[in-house]
Amino acid sequence: MTSVPTTAPARTPAATRVPARPSRKRRSWTGLWFVAPFLCVFLVVIVAPILYAVYLSLFRDRLIGGTIFVGADNYLKALQDPEFWSSLGRVGGYMLVQVPVMLALSVFAALALDSARLHFRPLYRIALFLPYAVPAVVAALMWGFMYGSQSGLVGDLNDLLGVVLPDPLSSSWVLVAIGNVATWEFVGFNMLILYSALQLVPRERYEAATLDGAGRVRIVRHIKLPAMKQSLVLAVVFSVIGSFQLFNEPSVLKSLAPNTISSAYTPNLYAYNLSFAGQQFNYAAAISILIGLITMIVAYVIQYFGTRREGAR
Repeated sequence: MTSVPTTAPARTPAATRVPARPSRKRRSWTGLWFVAPFLCVFLVVIVAPILYAVYLSLFRDRLIGGTIFVGADNYLKALQDPEFWSSLGRVGGYMLVQVPVMLALSVFAALALDSARLHFRPLYRIALFLPYAVPAVVAALMWGFMYGSQSGLVGDLNDLLGVVLPDPLSSSWVLVAIGNVATWEFVGFNMLILYSALQLVPRERYEAATLDGAGRVRIVRHIKLPAMKQSLVLAVVFSVIGSFQLFNEPSVLKSLAPNTISSAYTPNLYAYNLSFAGQQFNYAAAISILIGLITMIVAYVIQYFGTRREGAR
């Protein structure tokens, strides 16, 4: 009688061999090929213009002596330029009023569209978003013609009603008029961001809150508004960046109110006129770099404080 072996046969080295992984160097180069097209476009479209603007800002073009290297003199000159700080302060005041008003209207519109009581929601959604599809120059022209106190809508209302309405293009009201154009353009865009955030809330949460006796106000306060918080921070960052980039509206309305809107009404308008009207390309480049740095710092601070509590959880 032969004995039966009870131990498992030993594995051969070929059976326990682990497939060789590609080396780290090879894997990293493989991934680089996937992102190479984006990197090329990013370097050419984003990085190269910034580096060239920084390069220009370090020189100064003189009538006698040509272009000379001046280092940070253009930046020091900009920091002592009252026109630059005046335009920056004007945009800061505009931002503190226009952005909250626009976002409050966007929140209200998003909540209204998300309400079950509103009929024809797609129609309202398209109607609110439609101004965003209108080019900024066209929107400024359209509102500029209505603002006219002589031959525009305001002038027609003055003649029809026999009253004298405030001139929207006067020095006291022109910033409000510009803010009205920007609000009309971007309420729908921000509404769409906030409305998309509301669509991610599970409907079961609303049903559970209703069963617990929560009314509509409490549902908005404790469910919908917190759900929109991150999207609202994003909308604030976009709106602040857009405020610092204010250019089209004052540039177009300047032809209708040349005595009210100066060539340095906003920082971007100031840099544009320095470059193309004053031929001060190097100083305009320094102004542009400073505007970009200030915008980046303000946007980062808003994002940091807006997301800090979420990140600490």
